[in-house]
Amino acid sequence: MSIQIQSPVNTIYAETACLPDGWARNVRVTLGESRILRVEPGATPTPADTRTAILLPAPGNLHSHAFQRAMAGMTEERGPQPDSFWTWRVLMYRFLDILTPEDVEAIAALVYLEMLESGFAAVGEFHYLHHAPGGIPYADPAELSHRIAAAARETGIGLTHLPVHYEFGGAGMTPLAGGQKRFGCDAEAFMALLDAAMPAVRALGADARVGVAPHSLRAVDPGEIVAIAAASPGPVHIHAAEQPKEVADVQAWLGARPVEWLLDNAGVDARWCLIHATHMTAEETAALARSGAVAGLCPITESSLGDGPFNGPDYIASGGAFGVGSDSNVRISLPEELRTLEYAQRLRDLGRNRMVTGPGHTGTSIYLGAAKGAAQALDRDAGQIAEGRLADLVALDRDHPALCALADDQVLDGFVFAAGGDAVTDVWSAGRHVVRNGRHVARDTILARWRATAASLRDRL
Repeated sequence: MSIQIQSPVNTIYAETACLPDGWARNVRVTLGESRILRVEPGATPTPADTRTAILLPAPGNLHSHAFQRAMAGMTEERGPQPDSFWTWRVLMYRFLDILTPEDVEAIAALVYLEMLESGFAAVGEFHYLHHAPGGIPYADPAELSHRIAAAARETGIGLTHLPVHYEFGGAGMTPLAGGQKRFGCDAEAFMALLDAAMPAVRALGADARVGVAPHSLRAVDPGEIVAIAAASPGPVHIHAAEQPKEVADVQAWLGARPVEWLLDNAGVDARWCLIHATHMTAEETAALARSGAVAGLCPITESSLGDGPFNGPDYIASGGAFGVGSDSNVRISLPEELRTLEYAQRLRDLGRNRMVTGPGHTGTSIYLGAAKGAAQALDRDAGQIAEGRLADLVALDRDHPALCALADDQVLDGFVFAAGGDAVTDVWSAGRHVVRNGRHVARDTILARWRATAASLRDRL
Protein backbone atom coordinates (compact mmCIF):
# COMPACT_ATOMS: atom_id res chain seq x y z
CA MET A 1 0.00 0.00 0.00
CA SER A 2 1.40 3.39 -0.98
CA ILE A 3 1.59 6.17 1.58
CA GLN A 4 0.93 9.64 0.18
CA ILE A 5 3.10 12.27 1.81
CA GLN A 6 1.53 15.69 1.34
CA SER A 7 3.55 18.85 0.74
CA PRO A 8 1.41 21.93 1.51
CA VAL A 9 2.83 25.45 1.49
CA ASN A 10 4.71 25.84 4.76
CA THR A 11 7.59 27.63 6.40
CA ILE A 12 10.76 26.46 8.10
CA TYR A 13 12.59 28.63 10.61
CA ALA A 14 16.26 27.77 11.12
CA GLU A 15 18.46 29.19 13.84
CA THR A 16 21.30 28.88 11.35
CA ALA A 17 21.33 27.86 7.69
CA CYS A 18 23.98 27.21 5.06
CA LEU A 19 23.10 29.52 2.16
CA PRO A 20 24.96 29.89 -1.16
CA ASP A 21 26.92 32.89 0.15
CA GLY A 22 27.69 31.37 3.55
CA TRP A 23 26.14 30.80 6.96
CA ALA A 24 23.21 32.94 8.04
CA ARG A 25 21.24 33.26 11.26
CA ASN A 26 17.48 33.30 11.87
CA VAL A 27 16.48 32.13 8.41
CA ARG A 28 12.89 31.53 7.31
CA VAL A 29 12.48 29.33 4.23
CA THR A 30 9.05 29.33 2.60
CA LEU A 31 8.20 26.20 0.61
CA GLY A 32 5.70 25.82 -2.19
CA GLU A 33 4.48 22.47 -3.43
CA SER A 34 8.00 21.31 -4.24
CA ARG A 35 10.26 24.36 -4.47
CA ILE A 36 11.68 27.07 -2.28
CA LEU A 37 9.63 30.25 -2.69
CA ARG A 38 11.53 32.61 -0.37
CA VAL A 39 14.66 32.66 1.80
CA GLU A 40 14.68 35.37 4.50
CA PRO A 41 17.69 35.76 6.80
CA GLY A 42 17.21 37.80 9.96
CA ALA A 43 13.62 36.65 10.38
CA THR A 44 11.58 36.28 13.56
CA PRO A 45 9.99 32.88 14.23
CA THR A 46 6.21 32.49 14.19
CA PRO A 47 4.00 29.73 15.64
CA ALA A 48 3.33 28.41 12.13
CA ASP A 49 7.00 27.71 11.41
CA THR A 50 8.61 24.29 11.60
CA ARG A 51 11.52 25.08 13.94
CA THR A 52 14.96 23.66 13.19
CA ALA A 53 18.42 24.32 14.59
CA ILE A 54 20.69 23.83 11.55
CA LEU A 55 19.36 23.75 7.97
CA LEU A 56 21.40 22.46 5.02
CA PRO A 57 20.82 21.58 1.38
CA ALA A 58 20.23 17.82 1.29
CA PRO A 59 22.42 15.95 -1.20
CA GLY A 60 21.17 13.24 -3.52
CA ASN A 61 22.54 9.69 -3.42
CA LEU A 62 23.69 9.31 -7.01
CA HIS A 63 24.27 5.55 -7.23
CA SER A 64 22.26 2.69 -5.72
CA HIS A 65 21.61 -0.98 -6.45
CA ALA A 66 18.76 -1.27 -3.95
CA PHE A 67 18.38 -5.07 -3.95
CA GLN A 68 21.96 -5.59 -2.72
CA ARG A 69 21.01 -4.13 0.67
CA ALA A 70 19.49 -7.50 1.56
CA MET A 71 22.94 -9.13 1.17
CA ALA A 72 24.62 -6.97 3.81
CA GLY A 73 26.58 -9.18 6.22
CA MET A 74 26.38 -12.27 4.00
CA THR A 75 29.70 -11.85 2.15
CA GLU A 76 32.13 -11.21 4.99
CA GLU A 77 33.43 -14.78 5.35
CA ARG A 78 36.66 -15.71 3.64
CA GLY A 79 36.59 -18.79 1.42
CA PRO A 80 39.42 -21.19 0.54
CA GLN A 81 40.75 -18.74 -2.06
CA PRO A 82 41.55 -15.03 -1.65
CA ASP A 83 38.39 -12.92 -1.96
CA SER A 84 37.93 -9.96 -4.30
CA PHE A 85 35.31 -7.98 -6.17
CA TRP A 86 35.06 -10.86 -8.64
CA THR A 87 34.38 -13.54 -5.99
CA TRP A 88 31.86 -11.21 -4.31
CA ARG A 89 30.07 -10.90 -7.65
CA VAL A 90 29.58 -14.68 -7.84
CA LEU A 91 27.83 -14.61 -4.46
CA MET A 92 25.69 -11.68 -5.58
CA TYR A 93 24.47 -13.59 -8.64
CA ARG A 94 23.54 -16.57 -6.49
CA PHE A 95 21.58 -14.35 -4.09
CA LEU A 96 19.56 -12.51 -6.69
CA ASP A 97 18.29 -15.78 -8.18
CA ILE A 98 15.78 -16.03 -5.32
CA LEU A 99 14.39 -12.47 -5.40
CA THR A 100 10.74 -11.91 -6.32
CA PRO A 101 9.16 -8.58 -7.36
CA GLU A 102 7.63 -8.30 -3.89
CA ASP A 103 11.08 -8.79 -2.33
CA VAL A 104 12.56 -6.09 -4.55
CA GLU A 105 9.91 -3.56 -3.53
CA ALA A 106 10.27 -4.31 0.19
CA ILE A 107 14.07 -4.05 0.03
CA ALA A 108 13.97 -0.81 -1.96
CA ALA A 109 11.56 0.78 0.51
CA LEU A 110 13.94 -0.09 3.36
CA VAL A 111 16.89 1.35 1.42
CA TYR A 112 15.11 4.60 0.63
CA LEU A 113 13.93 5.00 4.22
CA GLU A 114 17.51 4.57 5.43
CA MET A 115 18.81 7.05 2.87
CA LEU A 116 16.29 9.68 3.92
CA GLU A 117 16.95 9.19 7.63
CA SER A 118 20.67 9.56 6.89
CA GLY A 119 20.18 12.95 5.17
CA PHE A 120 19.90 12.10 1.47
CA ALA A 121 16.84 13.61 -0.27
CA ALA A 122 17.01 11.77 -3.60
CA VAL A 123 18.46 8.68 -5.24
CA GLY A 124 19.78 7.59 -8.60
CA GLU A 125 18.66 3.97 -8.88
CA PHE A 126 21.07 2.22 -11.28
CA HIS A 127 18.55 -0.51 -11.94
CA TYR A 128 19.77 -3.60 -13.75
CA LEU A 129 17.56 -6.32 -12.25
CA HIS A 130 14.93 -6.61 -15.00
CA HIS A 131 13.78 -10.23 -15.49
CA ALA A 132 12.73 -13.33 -13.60
CA PRO A 133 15.36 -15.99 -12.70
CA GLY A 134 16.89 -17.52 -15.80
CA GLY A 135 16.35 -14.31 -17.76
CA ILE A 136 12.66 -14.97 -18.45
CA PRO A 137 10.94 -11.61 -19.10
CA TYR A 138 7.97 -10.64 -16.98
CA ALA A 139 4.67 -10.02 -18.77
CA ASP A 140 5.36 -6.35 -18.11
CA PRO A 141 9.01 -5.84 -19.12
CA ALA A 142 9.28 -3.00 -16.61
CA GLU A 143 7.77 -4.97 -13.70
CA LEU A 144 10.77 -4.43 -11.45
CA SER A 145 11.14 -0.77 -12.45
CA HIS A 146 7.55 -0.34 -11.30
CA ARG A 147 8.52 -1.87 -7.96
CA ILE A 148 11.29 0.70 -7.60
CA ALA A 149 8.81 3.49 -8.39
CA ALA A 150 6.40 2.08 -5.81
CA ALA A 151 9.11 2.15 -3.13
CA ALA A 152 9.95 5.74 -4.06
CA ARG A 153 6.28 6.70 -3.81
CA GLU A 154 5.90 5.08 -0.40
CA THR A 155 8.99 6.71 1.07
CA GLY A 156 8.75 10.08 -0.68
CA ILE A 157 12.37 10.04 -1.88
CA GLY A 158 13.17 11.90 -5.08
CA LEU A 159 13.84 9.32 -7.79
CA THR A 160 16.06 9.51 -10.83
CA HIS A 161 15.43 6.09 -12.33
CA LEU A 162 18.28 4.72 -14.44
CA PRO A 163 17.31 1.51 -16.24
CA VAL A 164 20.47 -0.36 -17.17
CA HIS A 165 21.37 -1.75 -20.58
CA TYR A 166 23.35 -4.93 -19.87
CA GLU A 167 23.92 -7.20 -22.85
CA PHE A 168 27.18 -9.12 -22.41
CA GLY A 169 29.02 -11.03 -19.71
CA GLY A 170 32.40 -9.36 -20.11
CA ALA A 171 34.75 -7.35 -22.30
CA GLY A 172 34.80 -8.56 -25.88
CA MET A 173 31.03 -9.21 -25.86
CA THR A 174 31.19 -12.58 -24.13
CA PRO A 175 27.81 -14.25 -23.54
CA LEU A 176 25.77 -13.68 -20.39
CA ALA A 177 25.93 -16.51 -17.87
CA GLY A 178 24.15 -17.53 -14.67
CA GLY A 179 22.67 -14.69 -12.66
CA GLN A 180 23.57 -12.15 -15.35
CA LYS A 181 20.63 -13.43 -17.40
CA ARG A 182 18.25 -11.48 -15.13
CA PHE A 183 19.92 -8.30 -16.40
CA GLY A 184 20.26 -9.00 -20.10
CA CYS A 185 18.59 -7.07 -22.92
CA ASP A 186 19.48 -6.47 -26.52
CA ALA A 187 19.14 -2.89 -27.72
CA GLU A 188 15.55 -3.29 -28.91
CA ALA A 189 14.39 -4.96 -25.67
CA PHE A 190 16.13 -2.32 -23.59
CA MET A 191 14.40 0.54 -25.39
CA ALA A 192 11.03 -1.20 -24.92
CA LEU A 193 11.75 -1.63 -21.21
CA LEU A 194 12.77 2.03 -20.94
CA ASP A 195 9.52 3.16 -22.57
CA ALA A 196 7.47 0.89 -20.28
CA ALA A 197 9.18 2.25 -17.14
CA MET A 198 8.60 5.93 -17.87
CA PRO A 199 4.89 6.34 -16.97
CA ALA A 200 5.28 4.96 -13.44
CA VAL A 201 8.26 7.18 -12.72
CA ARG A 202 6.72 10.31 -14.17
CA ALA A 203 3.59 9.70 -12.11
CA LEU A 204 5.68 10.22 -8.97
CA GLY A 205 5.76 13.96 -9.50
CA ALA A 206 7.49 16.76 -11.35
CA ASP A 207 10.82 16.14 -9.62
CA ALA A 208 11.11 12.50 -10.79
CA ARG A 209 13.43 11.77 -13.69
CA VAL A 210 14.31 8.91 -16.05
CA GLY A 211 17.80 8.55 -17.49
CA VAL A 212 19.78 5.71 -19.03
CA ALA A 213 22.61 3.57 -17.73
CA PRO A 214 24.65 1.58 -20.23
CA HIS A 215 26.21 -0.63 -17.58
CA SER A 216 29.86 -0.50 -18.62
CA LEU A 217 32.17 -1.02 -21.57
CA ARG A 218 32.50 -4.65 -20.52
CA ALA A 219 28.71 -5.26 -20.62
CA VAL A 220 27.49 -3.22 -23.62
CA ASP A 221 28.49 -2.97 -27.27
CA PRO A 222 30.53 0.27 -27.39
CA GLY A 223 28.58 1.48 -30.40
CA GLU A 224 25.31 1.03 -28.50
CA ILE A 225 26.64 3.09 -25.59
CA VAL A 226 27.15 6.01 -27.95
CA ALA A 227 23.74 5.56 -29.57
CA ILE A 228 21.80 5.19 -26.32
CA ALA A 229 23.49 8.22 -24.77
CA ALA A 230 22.79 10.34 -27.84
CA ALA A 231 19.11 9.34 -27.83
CA SER A 232 18.53 9.99 -24.12
CA PRO A 233 17.09 13.36 -23.10
CA GLY A 234 18.11 12.73 -19.48
CA PRO A 235 21.23 11.84 -17.54
CA VAL A 236 23.64 9.09 -18.62
CA HIS A 237 25.34 6.98 -15.96
CA ILE A 238 27.96 4.28 -16.56
CA HIS A 239 30.36 2.17 -14.50
CA ALA A 240 33.96 2.91 -15.46
CA ALA A 241 37.36 1.66 -14.29
CA GLU A 242 36.24 0.18 -10.98
CA GLN A 243 38.82 -2.62 -10.99
CA PRO A 244 42.31 -3.04 -12.53
CA LYS A 245 41.15 -6.25 -14.27
CA GLU A 246 38.32 -4.31 -15.92
CA VAL A 247 40.78 -1.68 -17.15
CA ALA A 248 43.14 -4.34 -18.52
CA ASP A 249 40.34 -6.31 -20.21
CA VAL A 250 38.89 -3.25 -21.94
CA GLN A 251 42.32 -2.02 -23.02
CA ALA A 252 43.17 -5.41 -24.50
CA TRP A 253 39.87 -5.41 -26.41
CA LEU A 254 39.47 -1.78 -27.54
CA GLY A 255 43.05 -0.57 -27.42
CA ALA A 256 42.22 2.10 -24.84
CA ARG A 257 41.50 2.30 -21.12
CA PRO A 258 37.77 2.66 -20.23
CA VAL A 259 37.76 6.34 -19.24
CA GLU A 260 40.10 7.16 -22.10
CA TRP A 261 37.81 5.40 -24.59
CA LEU A 262 34.66 7.08 -23.29
CA LEU A 263 36.19 10.54 -23.36
CA ASP A 264 37.50 10.05 -26.89
CA ASN A 265 34.46 8.33 -28.41
CA ALA A 266 31.23 8.74 -26.43
CA GLY A 267 30.69 12.50 -26.25
CA VAL A 268 31.02 12.63 -22.46
CA ASP A 269 29.70 15.96 -21.16
CA ALA A 270 27.77 17.43 -18.24
CA ARG A 271 24.89 14.93 -18.69
CA TRP A 272 27.21 12.05 -17.84
CA CYS A 273 28.10 10.50 -14.51
CA LEU A 274 31.03 8.07 -14.49
CA ILE A 275 30.56 5.78 -11.51
CA HIS A 276 33.76 4.90 -9.63
CA ALA A 277 36.35 5.99 -12.28
CA THR A 278 38.75 4.64 -9.68
CA HIS A 279 41.71 3.60 -11.79
CA MET A 280 42.61 6.57 -13.97
CA THR A 281 45.90 8.00 -15.18
CA ALA A 282 46.77 11.61 -14.37
CA GLU A 283 45.79 12.55 -17.93
CA GLU A 284 42.42 10.82 -17.64
CA THR A 285 41.77 12.48 -14.29
CA ALA A 286 42.30 15.97 -15.68
CA ALA A 287 40.38 15.21 -18.87
CA LEU A 288 37.36 13.86 -16.99
CA ALA A 289 37.31 17.01 -14.86
CA ARG A 290 37.41 19.19 -18.00
CA SER A 291 34.57 17.26 -19.62
CA GLY A 292 32.00 18.63 -17.17
CA ALA A 293 30.85 15.12 -16.22
CA VAL A 294 30.33 14.07 -12.60
CA ALA A 295 32.51 11.45 -10.95
CA GLY A 296 30.10 9.23 -8.97
CA LEU A 297 31.99 7.98 -5.94
CA CYS A 298 30.82 5.24 -3.58
CA PRO A 299 33.53 5.16 -0.91
CA ILE A 300 31.94 2.66 1.49
CA THR A 301 31.27 0.10 -1.25
CA GLU A 302 34.62 0.82 -2.91
CA SER A 303 36.26 0.05 0.44
CA SER A 304 34.08 -3.01 1.02
CA LEU A 305 34.93 -4.50 -2.38
CA GLY A 306 38.61 -3.56 -2.34
CA ASP A 307 38.29 -1.34 -5.40
CA GLY A 308 40.88 1.22 -4.37
CA PRO A 309 40.70 4.98 -3.72
CA PHE A 310 39.65 7.63 -6.23
CA ASN A 311 42.26 10.29 -7.00
CA GLY A 312 40.31 13.07 -5.33
CA PRO A 313 42.86 15.87 -4.78
CA ASP A 314 44.05 16.00 -8.40
CA TYR A 315 40.49 15.73 -9.71
CA ILE A 316 39.08 18.62 -7.68
CA ALA A 317 42.22 20.70 -8.33
CA SER A 318 41.29 20.38 -12.02
CA GLY A 319 37.77 21.63 -11.27
CA GLY A 320 36.06 18.24 -11.41
CA ALA A 321 32.48 17.73 -10.22
CA PHE A 322 31.71 14.81 -7.89
CA GLY A 323 28.96 13.28 -5.78
CA VAL A 324 28.54 10.22 -3.60
CA GLY A 325 26.32 7.16 -3.67
CA SER A 326 25.84 4.05 -1.58
CA ASP A 327 26.11 1.50 -4.44
CA SER A 328 25.78 -1.93 -2.78
CA ASN A 329 24.05 -0.35 0.24
CA VAL A 330 26.05 -2.50 2.64
CA ARG A 331 25.98 0.57 4.91
CA ILE A 332 23.81 3.63 4.23
CA SER A 333 25.18 6.81 5.80
CA LEU A 334 25.62 10.22 4.21
CA PRO A 335 28.31 11.43 6.63
CA GLU A 336 30.15 8.12 6.49
CA GLU A 337 30.33 8.16 2.68
CA LEU A 338 31.89 11.63 2.79
CA ARG A 339 34.19 10.73 5.68
CA THR A 340 35.42 7.58 3.94
CA LEU A 341 36.10 9.54 0.75
CA GLU A 342 38.42 11.91 2.61
CA TYR A 343 40.04 9.26 4.78
CA ALA A 344 40.92 7.12 1.76
CA GLN A 345 42.90 10.08 0.39
CA ARG A 346 44.67 10.54 3.72
CA LEU A 347 45.68 6.89 3.94
CA ARG A 348 47.06 6.87 0.41
CA ASP A 349 48.81 10.26 0.56
CA LEU A 350 49.98 10.16 4.21
CA GLY A 351 48.49 13.61 4.78
CA ARG A 352 45.36 15.36 6.04
CA ASN A 353 42.60 17.58 4.61
CA ARG A 354 43.01 16.38 1.04
CA MET A 355 39.58 17.00 -0.53
CA VAL A 356 39.78 20.78 -0.31
CA THR A 357 41.58 23.20 -2.60
CA GLY A 358 43.48 25.81 -0.61
CA PRO A 359 42.60 27.00 2.90
CA GLY A 360 39.14 26.07 4.09
CA HIS A 361 36.99 23.56 5.92
CA THR A 362 37.26 20.05 4.49
CA GLY A 363 33.82 18.91 5.67
CA THR A 364 32.20 21.97 4.09
CA SER A 365 34.08 21.45 0.84
CA ILE A 366 33.13 17.78 0.56
CA TYR A 367 29.52 18.21 1.67
CA LEU A 368 28.64 21.15 -0.58
CA GLY A 369 30.62 19.69 -3.48
CA ALA A 370 28.71 16.43 -3.21
CA ALA A 371 25.37 18.25 -2.98
CA LYS A 372 26.13 20.22 -6.14
CA GLY A 373 27.51 17.25 -8.07
CA ALA A 374 24.64 14.93 -7.18
CA ALA A 375 22.08 17.54 -8.24
CA GLN A 376 23.78 17.68 -11.64
CA ALA A 377 24.09 13.92 -11.99
CA LEU A 378 20.45 13.30 -11.06
CA ASP A 379 19.13 16.14 -13.27
CA ARG A 380 17.66 17.60 -10.10
CA ASP A 381 17.38 21.36 -9.60
CA ALA A 382 18.65 21.22 -6.05
CA GLY A 383 21.93 21.42 -4.13
CA GLN A 384 21.43 24.90 -2.61
CA ILE A 385 19.01 26.67 -0.29
CA ALA A 386 17.95 29.26 -2.82
CA GLU A 387 14.71 30.64 -4.22
CA GLY A 388 13.37 28.56 -7.12
CA ARG A 389 15.36 25.42 -6.25
CA LEU A 390 13.74 22.13 -5.26
CA ALA A 391 13.19 22.00 -1.53
CA ASP A 392 15.70 19.23 -0.80
CA LEU A 393 16.62 20.11 2.78
CA VAL A 394 18.06 18.44 5.85
CA ALA A 395 18.04 19.69 9.44
CA LEU A 396 20.59 18.75 12.10
CA ASP A 397 20.41 18.68 15.88
CA ARG A 398 22.54 21.47 17.34
CA ASP A 399 22.55 19.63 20.69
CA HIS A 400 24.06 16.47 19.21
CA PRO A 401 27.28 15.65 21.11
CA ALA A 402 29.35 15.95 17.93
CA LEU A 403 27.95 19.38 17.05
CA CYS A 404 27.07 21.23 20.26
CA ALA A 405 30.59 22.66 20.81
CA LEU A 406 31.08 23.89 17.24
CA ALA A 407 30.79 27.28 15.60
CA ASP A 408 28.58 27.57 12.54
CA ASP A 409 31.46 27.30 10.07
CA GLN A 410 32.58 24.07 11.81
CA VAL A 411 29.19 22.34 11.71
CA LEU A 412 29.76 20.48 8.45
CA ASP A 413 33.20 19.37 9.64
CA GLY A 414 31.50 17.96 12.74
CA PHE A 415 28.71 16.28 10.75
CA VAL A 416 31.09 14.68 8.23
CA PHE A 417 33.90 13.62 10.58
CA ALA A 418 32.35 13.16 14.02
CA ALA A 419 28.60 12.56 13.76
CA GLY A 420 26.33 9.91 12.32
CA GLY A 421 22.86 9.77 10.88
CA ASP A 422 21.48 10.29 14.39
CA ALA A 423 22.34 13.99 14.03
CA VAL A 424 19.59 14.32 11.38
CA THR A 425 16.26 15.57 12.73
CA ASP A 426 14.26 16.36 9.57
CA VAL A 427 14.45 15.84 5.82
CA TRP A 428 12.41 17.36 3.02
CA SER A 429 12.51 15.91 -0.50
CA ALA A 430 11.07 18.38 -3.02
CA GLY A 431 9.05 19.78 -0.12
CA ARG A 432 7.84 16.40 1.13
CA HIS A 433 8.53 16.37 4.89
CA VAL A 434 9.43 12.70 5.13
CA VAL A 435 11.71 12.56 8.18
CA ARG A 436 10.53 14.17 11.41
CA ASN A 437 12.31 14.03 14.74
CA GLY A 438 14.83 11.62 13.25
CA ARG A 439 12.27 9.06 12.05
CA HIS A 440 10.77 8.45 8.65
CA VAL A 441 7.02 8.97 8.75
CA ALA A 442 6.35 5.43 7.45
CA ARG A 443 9.13 3.72 9.39
CA ASP A 444 7.01 1.20 11.29
CA THR A 445 5.14 -0.07 8.22
CA ILE A 446 8.25 -0.34 6.06
CA LEU A 447 10.38 -2.07 8.71
CA ALA A 448 7.65 -4.59 9.51
CA ARG A 449 7.41 -5.58 5.86
CA TRP A 450 11.20 -5.74 5.53
CA ARG A 451 11.53 -8.04 8.55
CA ALA A 452 8.95 -10.42 7.08
CA THR A 453 10.80 -10.33 3.76
CA ALA A 454 14.15 -10.99 5.47
CA ALA A 455 12.75 -14.03 7.26
CA SER A 456 11.42 -15.38 3.97
CA LEU A 457 14.76 -14.80 2.21
CA ARG A 458 16.60 -16.72 4.95
CA ASP A 459 14.27 -19.67 4.42
CA ARG A 460 14.87 -19.63 0.65
CA LEU A 461 18.65 -19.29 0.67
